[in-house]
Amino acid sequence: MLSTETINDVLVVQVTERRLDASKAPAFKTEVAALTEGGVHRLVLDLRKVDFIDSSGLGVIVSCLKRLGPSGNLAIAGANSAVRRLFTLTRMDRVFSIHDTPEAAVENMLA
Repeated sequence: MLSTETINDVLVVQVTERRLDASKAPAFKTEVAALTEGGVHRLVLDLRKVDFIDSSGLGVIVSCLKRLGPSGNLAIAGANSAVRRLFTLTRMDRVFSIHDTPEAAVENMLA
């Protein structure tokens, strides 16, 4: 479901599933929790392969931000137009910075 790389101390997590919905959200949450156990505070979610996110998927992304703690930073990268629209309609674009590429998200996070 996930693949990872670290760029300049920022954990970049690529979601490899096409859908982040109620059926996938629990496994996603468990995997991200395991990845962030070591005190990760900066995370980029690479959604280039994701075509669809429902309310459960959005909820689990919000829970990831909470898991990072008060000094945590979570950015979204590579979201297609439908996924971006979801973030805009739910006003989550005010909570998460949204970038075209993971590299742009990391650069913004480190600026």
